[in-house]
Amino acid sequence: MNSLRHCAVVLCLLLISSAQAEDKLQVYTVNYPLQYFAERIGGEFVDVKFPAPEDVDPAFWMPDAETIGAYQQADLILLNGAGYAKWVTKVSLPRRKLVNTSSSFMDDYIRIEDKVTHQHGPGGDHSHAGTAFTTWLDFTQAARQAEQVALAMKKARPEHTRVFEGNYQQLEHDLMQLDANLREITSLHPEKRLLASHPVYQYLARRYQLKLQSVTWEPDVSPDPAQWHELELINSKHAGKWMLWEAKPIAETQTGLSSMGIMSVVFEPSMNSPAKGDFLAVMKANIENLRSAWK
Repeated sequence: MNSLRHCAVVLCLLLISSAQAEDKLQVYTVNYPLQYFAERIGGEFVDVKFPAPEDVDPAFWMPDAETIGAYQQADLILLNGAGYAKWVTKVSLPRRKLVNTSSSFMDDYIRIEDKVTHQHGPGGDHSHAGTAFTTWLDFTQAARQAEQVALAMKKARPEHTRVFEGNYQQLEHDLMQLDANLREITSLHPEKRLLASHPVYQYLARRYQLKLQSVTWEPDVSPDPAQWHELELINSKHAGKWMLWEAKPIAETQTGLSSMGIMSVVFEPSMNSPAKGDFLAVMKANIENLRSAWK
């Protein structure tokens, strides 16, 4: 009899566990920052997936038919907006499931012109013309994107509103602390000029008043003579002593920059899942890296 009771209890627990798993909000995102925001806000009540491979730029990635089908089956699909992940305009996704997390500041999008076509990773040739899309590098905008995630989750699962709101408040605090730390650093020498290896820092530059000029280089590719000449022309007028990179550049590039009196500093946008740590850890490291350029 005791054995039967034990089996009944175990079966009951398994059924409860299975029901709880099935009841989790299924969330798909188009980049890693949104995955991080969703996981922080949703906690145990959500199952968040960001299926882009680690070796691609999610902004220019095109998922296969099976992955698109998984997006279509999700409860929520978190979009970055600002023209990010252009594939979403080429496929059929349920409108009621779409959440444009940057919709509250669409009027503040930055328009850019970039006719340079280049490639990084297996995603094919592309340019950055159109709208600047790394919106979360302005941490006040990141907080507003996180707020939209929280609102969508509360609407989808109102019974967990208190949890979602509490988790969002903690995340907002962390993001605003990043904002305060970065503003403190960059305000020390507002006249300082910087270079950037890639045109992905527009919102960072606007929010934190960085005097920034960009080229279009890749950290794992040695610039050709034309690219070095372009940098020399820019630096003859802009005179930057530090260049921001999405990842550490190869030694050959660092040597060439050093000969021009230019040092390299990594500020990782964190579009894809980091090799270690999480979004908050990456951004804290970015800020400390940038601090070195302000000494």
